[in-house]
Amino acid sequence: MLRRSFALVTTALAVGAGVIAGAAPASAAPAPAPAAVVTLTYDDSLAAEFKSAVAQGAANWNASVTNVRLVKAASGQRVNIRVIADNGWPRATLGPVRPTGSGTVWFGREAVNDGYNVVRIITHEFGHSLGLPDRRTGLCSDLMSGSSAPVSCANALPNATERAQVQRNYASALVAQPAQTTILVDAA
Repeated sequence: MLRRSFALVTTALAVGAGVIAGAAPASAAPAPAPAAVVTLTYDDSLAAEFKSAVAQGAANWNASVTNVRLVKAASGQRVNIRVIADNGWPRATLGPVRPTGSGTVWFGREAVNDGYNVVRIITHEFGHSLGLPDRRTGLCSDLMSGSSAPVSCANALPNATERAQVQRNYASALVAQPAQTTILVDAA
């Protein structure tokens, strides 16, 4: 009995030492492969005075989600999202835009002239490109509440629900681009 107890203690110590040393037990399941990151390129060459806001809006999404990246297109590279400054109200193609698809964001100066935060505007419009509809909750904490939030709202980060929806939208890069194009106008 003493030998059997000694053998069990010795085996337990050996297994414990292996785990501490970093060795995985033979029966451990392999770690799941990380999901592929979808890269979408954007072109800000027509974004005029809003280029730095566009870069910050892309950075806000890149810091908030892990399976899709918004990257400024290099010269000659295929563009997925074009950002165009104009004098109307901000609007965007409703996505989710896929690597083989395209969409447009119109960075409308009308909202800027009304006093809305420029980084919030573009982060919101990129949200449409990533597949998020408007949610007119009036809450500043909801990025997709858009112009229903007070003009003083400067929150330019998606909330947990918005982040989770984009994560689901890009859980698979193989999902087809929507057949119908919808433009969302973010007028008050």
